[in-house]
Amino acid sequence: MQGQEVTITDMMFCRDRRVQIQNEFIEKYQKPVISFCMNIPGPIKTTPLIRKGFEAGKDVLLHDLSAADMEVLESRVFHDITGDEMLLCVDASAEKIKDLTQQIEESHPYGRLFDMDVIGTDGHKLSRPSYRKCLICDCQAQECARSRKHTIAEMQDRIEEILGTSHAPVNLY
Repeated sequence: MQGQEVTITDMMFCRDRRVQIQNEFIEKYQKPVISFCMNIPGPIKTTPLIRKGFEAGKDVLLHDLSAADMEVLESRVFHDITGDEMLLCVDASAEKIKDLTQQIEESHPYGRLFDMDVIGTDGHKLSRPSYRKCLICDCQAQECARSRKHTIAEMQDRIEEILGTSHAPVNLY
């Protein structure tokens, strides 16, 4: 995978900015926040192909929120070397938002690469009821990551395969 490698400092800055904006949105609106980015292991977090996947996820998320009458009160999008990211404050219950985002993650052709976290008004992330499967095998992703079962190169190849061979349109609606 070709792209600019990120450092731990880059990732820490990104995480701090994300938390700051999440807290700002919650304080301003008293509503839950969605943090959407791509689940990309390794030191390269964005490429044109990954950006294509992010844009497809952004489009379906915004469409499905609108279709469910969940108003986006405010949003911000970032395209940095640390990856593509969108933060949204949504006028709906955190549980309903989590159900919607989990459905996208489980049904979209790129969904396994989507990381759609929902942060409640208490500032805590809602947990998913089940573990996600590994990108490569049918084991739990957390177990494979912990044991370093697959190399970064294997995971990057799988990501490129998912994004490169899927027939999901970039703009679904």
